[in-house]
Amino acid sequence: MKLVKKFVEVIAKFDEDGITPLSIQWPDGRIFEIDSILDVRPAASIAVGGLGVRYKCKIAGKERLLFYEEPRWFVEAKSPG
Repeated sequence: MKLVKKFVEVIAKFDEDGITPLSIQWPDGRIFEIDSILDVRPAASIAVGGLGVRYKCKIAGKERLLFYEEPRWFVEAKSPG
């Protein structure tokens, strides 16, 4: 299974504590609410490349990685091919 860098829209809260992503919108319009943030740290995506802030999130009961590579957000997604 090959992974690719998939840029996504993110609704986020910006406040004195920093940036908190609230939901992810997939390019086909589906919206996934982020249930909780488990970890936040500067990190690289080993699978697809890129460097930024890595958010380990809980979405629909599963752990997922979301990256903020300023000024865009991306996830590691399965390649369609």
